[in-house]
Amino acid sequence: MSLPVNYSSYTLEAGVDEAGRGCLAGPVVAAALILPVDFTHPLLTDSKKLSHAQRIHLRPVILENALAWAIGVIDAPRIDQVNILNATYEAMHAAISGLSIRPEFLAIDGNRFRPYPSIPHSCLIKGDARFLNIAGASVLAKTYRDELMEQLHKEYPQYGWDKSKGYPTVFHRQSIAQHGITPYHRKSFSLLPSPTLFD
Repeated sequence: MSLPVNYSSYTLEAGVDEAGRGCLAGPVVAAALILPVDFTHPLLTDSKKLSHAQRIHLRPVILENALAWAIGVIDAPRIDQVNILNATYEAMHAAISGLSIRPEFLAIDGNRFRPYPSIPHSCLIKGDARFLNIAGASVLAKTYRDELMEQLHKEYPQYGWDKSKGYPTVFHRQSIAQHGITPYHRKSFSLLPSPTLFD
């Protein structure tokens, strides 16, 4: 059974979600997505509940059916400058601004958001598991960011970003301890591991 598309009664509602907020390296990426109100898909849900293969399968389906979609990317230096919460808001605003259709309403995954000018919104906890437009945005943000990290892995293969995607795995933190940091690391984050990780 498919989830409902929209939270509100507006036809042109954009679902908005982000990926990479908790990573030690790489950008935070947000996606905004407007789907037709009659769109259905039994597989589409929160991207964290989907396998990599399922996300890759779903992405072209989402893009082919979308009325509008856009991506916002905020890099590590900007994250360090404004903090991750504000950087996440900036990524979401960039994605919303990039939409080819101006949405009438914004459905934001999570519990916090900086209001976007002149568009009403609601923050929806676990929205990516409740509404297709947010679920689709989560898939777009996740797959876009994963591919960015796979490209950055080619530049700095010693950190294993092809697997961790920049998240704080034990291997990633061991690599930081051994090799130091890159321009893609978030210096404002706690990058070095606790010694207990290696006991």
